[in-house]
Amino acid sequence: MRMKWFDLWLLVSGIIVPVLGVADAIATPIPLAQAPSNEAGDERIFTPTLPPNTTDTLPSNRPAGERPATDYRISALQQDFTGSLWIGTWQGQIARINPETGSVQARISLPSRTVGAMAQDNVGRVWVGTYAGLVRVDPRTNQITAQNFSLPSNQVLSLTIDSRGFLWVGTDQGLAMISPDQGLLMTTLQELPGISANVMALDNNDNLWVGTLTGLVQVDTASAYTMRVVLNIPGQMVQALAVDAQGNLWVGTPNGLVVVDPETGEVIRSVGNMEGQNITSLAFDSNQALWIGTQEGLYTMNPYNGEILGQVRGLPGRRIFSISPDTGNKVWV
Repeated sequence: MRMKWFDLWLLVSGIIVPVLGVADAIATPIPLAQAPSNEAGDERIFTPTLPPNTTDTLPSNRPAGERPATDYRISALQQDFTGSLWIGTWQGQIARINPETGSVQARISLPSRTVGAMAQDNVGRVWVGTYAGLVRVDPRTNQITAQNFSLPSNQVLSLTIDSRGFLWVGTDQGLAMISPDQGLLMTTLQELPGISANVMALDNNDNLWVGTLTGLVQVDTASAYTMRVVLNIPGQMVQALAVDAQGNLWVGTPNGLVVVDPETGEVIRSVGNMEGQNITSLAFDSNQALWIGTQEGLYTMNPYNGEILGQVRGLPGRRIFSISPDTGNKVWV
């Protein structure tokens, strides 16, 4: 089977570290190749060799009394139409970088220290959900052009653009739909079953699936009406969502990973290899390999048979908040 090389780049506290790995090019539903290993007897473990950081010791590696108050989490990643990568931090700013080189193209200060989500609308504007509301950035000028929309709550957790170009905003107190062109609040869904819109994804019928504190909610994007509520998700709270090539929903919870049929809302599969794992992020790459972020690190999986293809060890931080595959021919984490 032909192998395709990829680069995995880690972004931690302003230090960009390239890591080399492999992924298989999937043309048909067949098992993927194993990731390389540098551990004897375990073909599924990939431990990158990280160059030494000679400029600044990472906070997690310092003695407790020397750790700074600064939060180094990278909470959101968004590739734009030009190929640049936007990075949301917990330091009161977003950054725009060249994913080929890792060079910083712009830094933009925000009215809130915490970024919860990012999305790009159909004309290229970047929307940033913070814990103090919503911000719109013009990538041509790298300037904030609008902010502080009327939302069910100012704590924005998730953002998605539907097929009509409307922006859906998920907060800890419900949903809102905004017209990006006019900057108008179109509708709200405050009585959302499960209350908190932790994550969102669109299925192949352009219906919106919302991961909440108690399961899944399917919303008609045309009417903003609730179509279906799914409460039998193992682990209950939904923290990550992704849609595969067949249109199935992959659902990550604190207790594992399941697959849901969007036509029926039924759980059709529980991924045994991820049982007991706290799943925090999910993303499919162009080869349809599934990248899985957890509380304990990063994995890649063959979604057709559930085989774990590799685990990336030695990351500066264990919890994976966001994954951006196929960005500058790399996977950004």
